[in-house]
Amino acid sequence: MDYRDKVFLEVAENLSFSKAASELFISQPAVTKHIKELESNLNTTLFERKGNKVYLTKAGKTTYDYLKKIAQQYEELEFELGRMNDTFKGTLRIGASSTISQYLIPKVIAAFHKRYPKIELFLFNGNSFEMEQKLLGNEIEVALVENDSSQLNIKYTDFLDDEIVAVTSSNSVYSKLKFISLTDFQQIPIVLREKGSGTLEVIQKQLLKNKIKFDDLNILIHLGSTEAIKNFLSDFDGIALVSEKSIEKELLLKQITKISIKGFNFNRKFRIAFRQGHEALSSKLFIEFLSRYNF
Repeated sequence: MDYRDKVFLEVAENLSFSKAASELFISQPAVTKHIKELESNLNTTLFERKGNKVYLTKAGKTTYDYLKKIAQQYEELEFELGRMNDTFKGTLRIGASSTISQYLIPKVIAAFHKRYPKIELFLFNGNSFEMEQKLLGNEIEVALVENDSSQLNIKYTDFLDDEIVAVTSSNSVYSKLKFISLTDFQQIPIVLREKGSGTLEVIQKQLLKNKIKFDDLNILIHLGSTEAIKNFLSDFDGIALVSEKSIEKELLLKQITKISIKGFNFNRKFRIAFRQGHEALSSKLFIEFLSRYNF
């Protein structure tokens, strides 16, 4: 690709000349120069300014769509040439939900990098909904999510079983309980993940299946990460619902106690998500690697 095309894509994706300059490690005047040259070659205006903000024109949006496809084809070309020489060059942007990004995927990425060192990796994290939006917005090639719902234009495949479990601090008044009833579960103060998280979505759906109203729970607070919930538990007489994969260390150190809910569980699947249609070759390689990985 022509370097001016790369500059254009960076400005278009950031909608900022200064951010593009920072990402490309060049000056802002240099970015402006490249864009003006591209506009001159194409004989059209690609960006318009409204106040301090930059927007793509109609021609700019069309140019972006085509150049993005060309950039992906270049990546595929580089990857195929790498396949011939067993070097596998390319770029892969992975998005992972909070639980997966923090407790599961780092060791997978490390192993993948060891096997394919010339594939440049980028990891983004947030809740499952945010990762699906990044996938649909073409900001990432693969999303690893923990929710149950499905979105149009996204394909999903399971890669690991998980269970959401009730836990309490080892200092809590509830720590000596091995079991609680459904009635107790609805009455004990509870801390949960935020709206948009896959964990919360699974909990809500499972409650609905068992004809329990979500609003009937004694919810004290919603927090934006599992780590925040675990820290909150240390001074909280109540319970939390978190992924079993996220508390292995705390269980070993006896900082947290698991409590079973009689006749009730929150089983789920961690899933790989990718856009329908086009799939980058580097993402196919990663998906195959992840599917075979021994957790």
